[in-house]
Amino acid sequence: MNNRRKLVIALGAGALTAPFVSFAQQQGKVWRIGFLGADAAPARALYSEAFRAGLRDFGYEEGKNIVMESRWADGKYDRLPDLVADLVRLKVDVIVTYGTPGSRAAKQATTTIPIVLANLGDPIASGVVTNLARPGGNITGSTYFALELYAKRLELLRDAFPRIRQIAFLVNPDNSSIGPILHEMEGAARSLKLELRRFDARRPLELDGAFSAMTRSRAGAVVIHQDAMFVGNIKAVCDLAAKNRLASIGFVESVDAGCLMGYGADNIALWRRAAYFIDKILKGTRPGDIPIERATRFELIVNMKTAKAIGTKIPQSILFRADKVIE
Repeated sequence: MNNRRKLVIALGAGALTAPFVSFAQQQGKVWRIGFLGADAAPARALYSEAFRAGLRDFGYEEGKNIVMESRWADGKYDRLPDLVADLVRLKVDVIVTYGTPGSRAAKQATTTIPIVLANLGDPIASGVVTNLARPGGNITGSTYFALELYAKRLELLRDAFPRIRQIAFLVNPDNSSIGPILHEMEGAARSLKLELRRFDARRPLELDGAFSAMTRSRAGAVVIHQDAMFVGNIKAVCDLAAKNRLASIGFVESVDAGCLMGYGADNIALWRRAAYFIDKILKGTRPGDIPIERATRFELIVNMKTAKAIGTKIPQSILFRADKVIE
């Protein structure tokens, strides 16, 4: 699937300025990169490898000229402040994180250590920055327009299954990004004449109950919140959707785990791109002078195996629009 994904990125150049010039002048330095993860390391293995591959593209190798200091919250968002505080105490040269909980925790922990957002749904709506072109301060990175993306997923479900009137939204209420996303989706649902109902799950043990509640409420499909807990347990989420005969749509990679449809940006490419920002910073550019890049190409993937398993048909109009169909 990956070789079909392309990310068109507008490059932004930042000027060398005094506080960061010394970075470029330190020849032979071993850089210390702090990594703040909201979920567990195994859940991000694919993305972490893409990130490391990006670093190698720019000549950075662990054990040679960089040291990685990783801290994982294992889905317990209340641990993030302490974990990032530990990275600050270590005086890492740059902090890399993703998602709203991790990004907010990093921003609150330091105004001096550069922060690179490997993948954040909406930096403005989440309050991390106020301007993408000129983020200012110590933050830069990539975004994928989460609010518009979730509305588009609702639209795709409506187009694929015009008879469905009630859509479930599976969310982790502990994720602070949920407010703006839910507001956007409720507006989109009204315009599409759909009923949107929210179902919460904070931990894996609550997933079965959430899906049982969806079935009892007669939901016909489910949109999956791109939360760290669901990303880390996406196979279980997709299996439960299929077991309850619900059409499911999530992020692109969710289709490989068995969800019916996936729509979104190329997350692997975004994580690999994080190395570009790190390289710019370590060579002396202020992070706040590096524009936050926006994904401009999004993909639709359809899993026909799942369609057969839940006894539904995907209209040809959707299949024609798909970038890839898994037979």
